[in-house]
Amino acid sequence: MGFNPYPIDGYSRTGIKRLLRLERIKSGEIKENLNLPSGALKSYNEISLNLISKKKDSTAQFLKKEEQFNKEINGLFYGLDKSYSLSVIDISDVNNIRYAARNETAGYQPGSVGKLAVLTGLFTQLAKIYPDSFEKRIELLRTKSVKAGLWGLIDEHTIPIFNIETNKLVKRQVITSDVFSLFEWTDHMMSVSNNGAASIVWRETLLMAAFGEDYPALTQEGADAYFKNTPKKELTDLGNDVVNLPLRKLGITFEEWRLGTFFTRGANNFIGSKDGSIGSPIGLMKFLVQLEQGKVVDEKSSLEMKRLMYMTDRRIRYAQSPALRDAAVYFKSGSLYKCDRSKGEPCGKYMGNVQNFMNSVAIVEHPNNKKYMVVLMTNVLRKNSASDHMYLAGSIDKLINK
Repeated sequence: MGFNPYPIDGYSRTGIKRLLRLERIKSGEIKENLNLPSGALKSYNEISLNLISKKKDSTAQFLKKEEQFNKEINGLFYGLDKSYSLSVIDISDVNNIRYAARNETAGYQPGSVGKLAVLTGLFTQLAKIYPDSFEKRIELLRTKSVKAGLWGLIDEHTIPIFNIETNKLVKRQVITSDVFSLFEWTDHMMSVSNNGAASIVWRETLLMAAFGEDYPALTQEGADAYFKNTPKKELTDLGNDVVNLPLRKLGITFEEWRLGTFFTRGANNFIGSKDGSIGSPIGLMKFLVQLEQGKVVDEKSSLEMKRLMYMTDRRIRYAQSPALRDAAVYFKSGSLYKCDRSKGEPCGKYMGNVQNFMNSVAIVEHPNNKKYMVVLMTNVLRKNSASDHMYLAGSIDKLINK
């Protein structure tokens, strides 16, 4: 799955090599077809936050249902069961914001959507290390390289590895000896949704909290010793705090969104699980609204996080809807399925018969200035819901554009 966020001219700022490849294809230096929808070609400085003018407004003000809009949105789900939950907000006109929802407090296993909590934790800790300099935070992301170790194992998602000398691209799974900058690991976590990368970014976030301003100089040996000598319960509690407390600070409750387990078995050697993971449309929408207000950590952090959600490659599920081709899409998708083969019924990838979670979080911005945010969470058994998500994306888009 190569859906890659972050604007393609961001290499000089971030050092994310994959972006340099996209730049070189765009300039003709590498003879390949970019094959990107026009909505994916925004440059770094064209990305902005949509609700800065409403920064002083409380989140609750945005989440009051507008009767007519709510009725129309719910009409799209006619005949569908309760396992479809949604929260949608039309911010095209910031002085006339429309909100609609359906079963928005229902809890789902968030899957990879939970990586947004890791991203929030990372930017929270960066702000603690360098409270007065955003540029130093970016510099740390770009220059601090860390090794995967066991934390990166095991994940079927591959990562793109681009050699800037030979212009060759290789896609493979993470191995223990992989070394990337924090920015590249974060991009691997967001763009190809690599679980190993997510565990590594979460590990570094935990280390930032443990070492504070000594973190930038922390060596591999120092990090290894810390994990070896610190009791597992202490590590588990701190690991849980660094990704969950920033959500509580945003007014997102324990029941609305929490992250309880690292994304790889390799990480579980060091850190235990705690409280389980859950996500709800209302919890994630509270996050999106505050991201657009510039209130997730601070304005510059919110904007950088939004850039890391920007999709500049193959779009999947919700984002794959043809209706969104010309739109900029900031996106995270997550899924988790579980099969019981003893039932003797068909069951497979994304078609679980015990649980079959599929979640999409999207900010959509059309050239005609129609802008809206959607959180769609489903648990439809025995069926790959990707096409449902894509179909609903088209219907919602049509309704908002009418």
